[in-house]
Amino acid sequence: MKVRFWVDFVLTIAVICIFGCEKQSFALGRHQAEIEKRAKMSIKKESFGQTPDGKQVDLYTLTNINGLKAKIMTYGGILVSLEVPDHDGKLSDVVLGYDKLDDYVKNNPYFGCIVGRYGNRIADGKFKLDGVDYQLTLNENDITHLHGGIRGFDKVVWNAQEVKTKDAVGVRLTHRSYDGDQGYPGNLSCTVTYSLTNNDELRIDYEATTDKATPINLTNHTYFNLTAGKRDILGHELMIDADRFTPVDDKLIPTGELKSVKDSPMDFTKPAPIGSRIAQVPGKDPGGYDHNYVLNSGGGKMALALRISDPDSGRVMEIHTTEPGIQFYSGNFLDGSITGKSGTVYKKHYGLCLETQHFPDSPNKPNFPSTILNPGEKYTYVAVHKFYTR
Repeated sequence: MKVRFWVDFVLTIAVICIFGCEKQSFALGRHQAEIEKRAKMSIKKESFGQTPDGKQVDLYTLTNINGLKAKIMTYGGILVSLEVPDHDGKLSDVVLGYDKLDDYVKNNPYFGCIVGRYGNRIADGKFKLDGVDYQLTLNENDITHLHGGIRGFDKVVWNAQEVKTKDAVGVRLTHRSYDGDQGYPGNLSCTVTYSLTNNDELRIDYEATTDKATPINLTNHTYFNLTAGKRDILGHELMIDADRFTPVDDKLIPTGELKSVKDSPMDFTKPAPIGSRIAQVPGKDPGGYDHNYVLNSGGGKMALALRISDPDSGRVMEIHTTEPGIQFYSGNFLDGSITGKSGTVYKKHYGLCLETQHFPDSPNKPNFPSTILNPGEKYTYVAVHKFYTR
């Protein structure tokens, strides 16, 4: 009996040791796999040239564990490229732009840039705030203030700092816009952080503070093409979670009405090809979509704003945001006069913009959500671009 007892005892100890070793080995394997995954995450900084006034411009390449890549430069905070996979796993660039800095400086229709202080239009460049009349610079046909004016945030060199967390790599950009810049009141300090997450999301965090009340409406103006440049965007299928939009006049200024999209070509509450009703969109030449949608979420909390897909490549992009609106622009003013990356000619509807935002001309529309930032307050919002295939 004693012999049997000791045999069983030794066997039990052996099993425990083997199991423990296997468990430890499994844990070490998982740890090693995690280390190898994180090793694939990287941030690369390199020179992208100089502006005409001699300022150094840097390019940051962010790579996540799945190989997705985002390139952001400090001039204009521009998203230069974004490589995401198709249904076969092939990575391709899905944003419009140029190969060289000089082209961005000379002729950029806001490719990939940070827009500010105020994204979209302010009628006649005028507004009244706290009893004071302000006149902003006019940069659209000398009658409208568009995307921050003659020298908006898309034309400045931002300061940059690398950011790396357990699940993302990023770059934090900062810029100070001084009192009177483009006619705006107050010294405005802005921070925009691009993060490429291991969940295949491009996240953009916006923050700002001011020492004097001022309008603010930051956004990103990337032109997307999920075909990776193989054809125009009219075949993309789009869903926007918005029952209303803000109609515009012949200057593309909102009338102030919040109009239902029902029974109109503006209705994307159910997925539909962009080109299916684009010819029916009211407006003068060049025609197409260039409208602010009133998101059903109402803003203030993170919610799905839209989903867009390319049936051929299988690429899908979702945008989640805390903003109350999103501008859908179908690349109407692209006319073949711009030659972009790798010699590609950008014709009409070759790219589309989906700009998370407050509503255009809000400083002159008291029924729109306020865009006024006051001293002591902090402007914050988030936009997340989620990519996957189907």
